[in-house]
Amino acid sequence: MASTPMDLDTVDLSSANGTPSTSLNITRTLGAGLASTVAVSDVISSFRPTKLFKRGDDTKDGRPQPYVLSLDYDDPGELLMTSESDETIQIYKVRDGRHDKQLLSKKYGVKLASFTRHSSAIIYASTKQNDAIRYLTTHDNAFIRYFEGHEAAVTCLTMHPGNDDFISCGKDNTVRLWNAGTKYATGILHLSTPYLAAYDPSGQVFAVGSPTSGSILLYDQRNFDKAPFAIFDVMAAGGAVDPNYVMKGWTKLEFANDGRSVLLGTRGAGHFLLDSFNGSLKAYLRKPESRTSRLAAGEEFTMNGGWNGTNVEGSGDCCFTPDGRYVLGGTKKGVVIWDTLSQPDESKVLDPMHTLEDTREAAVVCFNPRFNFFATADQDVVFWLPDPHA
Repeated sequence: MASTPMDLDTVDLSSANGTPSTSLNITRTLGAGLASTVAVSDVISSFRPTKLFKRGDDTKDGRPQPYVLSLDYDDPGELLMTSESDETIQIYKVRDGRHDKQLLSKKYGVKLASFTRHSSAIIYASTKQNDAIRYLTTHDNAFIRYFEGHEAAVTCLTMHPGNDDFISCGKDNTVRLWNAGTKYATGILHLSTPYLAAYDPSGQVFAVGSPTSGSILLYDQRNFDKAPFAIFDVMAAGGAVDPNYVMKGWTKLEFANDGRSVLLGTRGAGHFLLDSFNGSLKAYLRKPESRTSRLAAGEEFTMNGGWNGTNVEGSGDCCFTPDGRYVLGGTKKGVVIWDTLSQPDESKVLDPMHTLEDTREAAVVCFNPRFNFFATADQDVVFWLPDPHA
């Protein structure tokens, strides 16, 4: 397996105020011995699980370890944030390879936590009391404002790549455009099941994914109140390779940073890689049999029997690398990698080029925007780095 040993930390949540200890006995930093600049293609096959964070059982009633619902990096790539099923937010320092702080949201619940353009300010969706989006400063755990308007659960939050605009999607069949500087929405779109959204790299275009219509709608950010300037028919593009998940089970919508591709993740047998200019299918990224089992955006879960891996939401088990060439996909035992420049077969099916093995499920996956570093999570959080000896 890996020639780089994995560090293990159990996050200490024993203090009375719920703030973890910052003394975690780290013996080395994650970046030791690695080149300061290296192409993703030179190291993509050498990533290894390098740091493992285990949440201790800090509950009093014997409930199991919580599940990670979302992963997000701040813009400089220095911090990683999780939202978790025990209504907490956990923040980690990437360079130091250590847990930094815990934030509690027991009153309102939490999911889909995302950094704004400022690393000390975040937004997240509520899961209790109402469906407001909350704007929080992390240094003092104080609310700046609430973004109210959704009348059903929020299914997606996506930040603008260059400013503090953001988009929310909800089960109330609305897409709402916001600016963090004001509590009122700057725009509302009424659409059928608009459960996912994503900005293109320029921030001038955003896409909305509607599974029940089998469509991805593209809007001009400056003229969002007009009709979409393009509609990608996912049924027409991908129905031949996966008819079961062209109109349901969508888990992720993301533009590649090179602007050429759109990734539509599903909880089915594969993900759709679409051309961002015409919506044609570039490749169907076939998953191995050990695929993850999180709920898709907008799907319901039941609490019968408590939380488990099959009725937990997530922010997606796939993502692009920053160069836009590779797609990472989570499995029940590690991560697989597709090279989008590889030629698919005659049916447009593309199998993974690399398998990065681990013993833990990678139910949520996120690649650092600045460094050759990514994280995966299910109940534990795992940091992955290239092995300098590979």
